[in-house]
Amino acid sequence: MNRELISVIDEIGRQKGIDKARVIGAIESALQTAAKKRFGQAENIQVEIDPKTGEISVVSKKTIVETVSNPKAEISLQEARHYDSEAEVGDEIGSLIEMNELGRIAAQTAKQVIFQKVREAEWESVQKEYSTRQGDLVTGIILGMERRNYLVDLGKTEAILPIQEQIPRETHRRGDRVKAMLLEVRRTPKDVQVILSRSHPQFVAKLFELEVPEVMEKIIEIKSVVREPGDRTKIAVTSREKAVDPVGACVGIKGSRVQAVVRELRGEKIDIITWTQDPRVFIAEALNPATIEKVGIDEEKKSALVVAADSQLSLAIGKNGQNVRLAARLTGWKIDIISATEYEKEKVERDKEIKAALAEEAEAQRLQEEARQAARAEEEANG
Repeated sequence: MNRELISVIDEIGRQKGIDKARVIGAIESALQTAAKKRFGQAENIQVEIDPKTGEISVVSKKTIVETVSNPKAEISLQEARHYDSEAEVGDEIGSLIEMNELGRIAAQTAKQVIFQKVREAEWESVQKEYSTRQGDLVTGIILGMERRNYLVDLGKTEAILPIQEQIPRETHRRGDRVKAMLLEVRRTPKDVQVILSRSHPQFVAKLFELEVPEVMEKIIEIKSVVREPGDRTKIAVTSREKAVDPVGACVGIKGSRVQAVVRELRGEKIDIITWTQDPRVFIAEALNPATIEKVGIDEEKKSALVVAADSQLSLAIGKNGQNVRLAARLTGWKIDIISATEYEKEKVERDKEIKAALAEEAEAQRLQEEARQAARAEEEANG
């Protein structure tokens, strides 16, 4: 039995990556709980397991007193000296409890608590390892689906790819290898959940980090990523070295690098944009693939009026407003787009309004001057 116990502990340590001493401590705690249930909570019971032999020692410790008032926790000096002739009042003395005295019910309790303690130790091990990897790219094997969430084998633990973190319309089969971003590690009363994401904007950033050495080496910095998963992503990049073209490096020779990311995202469109501190230029670039003619900005309101050629207007706005919506999120500016024809029409109207206002002001000034001259003439006549 003892050797079997050590074999189980060693196996748990190997399979789950849990420290052997931690497992032994959990079992000692479980047996202590079972012993207290059998002999009463007031008993001062200690359990020790020899890590080499698996020998289990259950000891009931009592405090030596002159007069016993609590037999569960105390022993008289006279009785104590039957076991230890040098015993003194205030000392603790222990007596071994036979394991078979725990009884069948207590043994079952010990088994349940051992199972729980080992699971808790396993959860803590998983939490410790994966919490430090939040935001990292991981690869796993699809195990199946539960309530529309995919279960993914990461090796040391199972992770969850929830429905809301999946790319819309994307499906996986059991046994498929899948990349994802480790989004978070959640500790619940029942377990530890490792949550993955394929829809998060930073998942795209991590894929570029994987495919583009300059991003991995921090030569190219990804300043911002916005995304409508399954449809389109916009990513703004800049280079720390003038000799390195950030967009060209991310695209790769004949588009090899960006196409590797597109394939992983199952055909999602990706617009790679040069980041700049000039908001006019950045906004125009962010509306890629449309060509923009003019950008006017109101810095106080952080809003922009964009003029696009008539043929580029629908492209600039995008299907259901997607392109301008993503551009606004990427730049952090409110963007309104009008066609060149509409802009010219409004310009003509504005010019007319300006001319009318100027003419009205000139007329008012003329009338004021005439009034002043009439007043002076009247003063001279009366003088």
